[in-house]
Amino acid sequence: MSALRTFVTSSGAFAVRRLASRTTPSLGVISRRGYAEAVSPDKLQLSLVLPHETIFKSTDVTQVNISAASGDMGILASHVPSVEPLRPGVLEIIESGGQSQKWFVSGGFAVVHPGSSLTINAVEAASLDKFSIEAIRSNLAEAQRVIAGSGSEEEKIEARIELEVYEALQHHVTS
Repeated sequence: MSALRTFVTSSGAFAVRRLASRTTPSLGVISRRGYAEAVSPDKLQLSLVLPHETIFKSTDVTQVNISAASGDMGILASHVPSVEPLRPGVLEIIESGGQSQKWFVSGGFAVVHPGSSLTINAVEAASLDKFSIEAIRSNLAEAQRVIAGSGSEEEKIEARIELEVYEALQHHVTS
């Protein structure tokens, strides 16, 4: 476990214990925000931005499914505001007519804003239908050769990142 992860985990546990030990005075009825309603007629405004290109800019969609670091999740209008780190995986955009677009995203962040808007900042993204399974398999084999070889530590680290991306890509293209 990395030092940062250990720090975050132990700091989070301390904060939870500290909050749990406090008593809260009764404030009466407190309104609480729940999950977004699946039947909401509202649209979600999606912006998908890469460092070199804007793919969607405030486009109305029904739902966006992301591969978050904490797990796959669907985002609808009125979703609770949050920031989600993205892992390599598929970004599915469901439009109002039910049509679906699938993009492979190499990583980045999804930010759900109040007011039913979602901004996805990704390092790279490409439509899933643009990938060749043969090219994926070839690049995957090359990354595995580098990891098993006698290259520098830097080359092996880069190959491990490539391996993670190509494995995720292979899974989504073949399924």
